Amino acid sequence: MLLIDLSHTVEHGLITYKGLPAPIICDYLTRQDSRQIYAAGTEFHIGKIEMVANTGTYVDSPFHRYADGKDLSELPLESLVNLDAIVVRHAGRAIGRAAFGEMDLRGKAVLVHTGWDRHWATEQYFDGHPFLTAEAARHIAGSGAALAGIDSLNIDDTADLSRPAHSILLRAGIPIAEHLCNLQALPPCNFRFFAAPVKVKRFGTFPVRAFAMTG
Repeated sequence: MLLIDLSHTVEHGLITYKGLPAPIICDYLTRQDSRQIYAAGTEFHIGKIEMVANTGTYVDSPFHRYADGKDLSELPLESLVNLDAIVVRHAGRAIGRAAFGEMDLRGKAVLVHTGWDRHWATEQYFDGHPFLTAEAARHIAGSGAALAGIDSLNIDDTADLSRPAHSILLRAGIPIAEHLCNLQALPPCNFRFFAAPVKVKRFGTFPVRAFAMTG
């Protein structure tokens, strides 16, 4: 069995998406201060983080787009972990229906590998990213996929303010994983995908430690 990490590291000052604030990561209780609380020779660190939900590698639930959609706390684990998964590899910007050919998507995590993660933490990451067309999103939703993921800035073209891929997939109850990485290390199929966020009520998005299990 091989575990492959598919998540970016969240760190202080990281910009995931332009216009959204970077996380603030700091001490709530330092080790030095904790020595005054515990027995001699005993110390602890308690960290504090302030961030928007769309930070690092994260999953969108339907509530992110729709007020009546399932929030993070309502997503069944079966839609997030131990999913049979496939990788769709695509070169170019607009990813249409043809990229999926005759693949069987039903019940699977459909992960789109574009290689855009190589630009992570650079200015290039925010400009000209690959995305799914509305036609591709309709095909994924109509095929009964369990989850859709991509290794770029957004599953939609950010110039299209109607966000068709989000709208179509989340209305169909299909969670979306964005800002994945290392998809080049995955086989085309026959592996399992995991991406469980914290179980937060009335929240639509949260970072995940996404990973794959192969072998």
